[in-house]
Amino acid sequence: MGVLAWIVVGLIAGFIGSRVVNKRGEGFFRDMILGILGAIVGGAMFTRLGYEGVTGINLYSILVAIVGAVVVLMIYHALMGTRSI
Repeated sequence: MGVLAWIVVGLIAGFIGSRVVNKRGEGFFRDMILGILGAIVGGAMFTRLGYEGVTGINLYSILVAIVGAVVVLMIYHALMGTRSI
């Protein structure tokens, strides 16, 4: 997957993940960075469970990235001591 695809999937996943976790978002760049990290984490989690990870810009990959972004955001909020949900 190309860099631009990672950015697009990360931005979408970060935005949706932020809305799920804390209802307001983290800001454009933080959403994108956390979304890309979420795509990596989600891909690793799904691969570990025997499913495919992030494969490109498609609905399945975005779902995997959103799951990973939610996990990353929960960890982020726990470490930063900020409130989520």
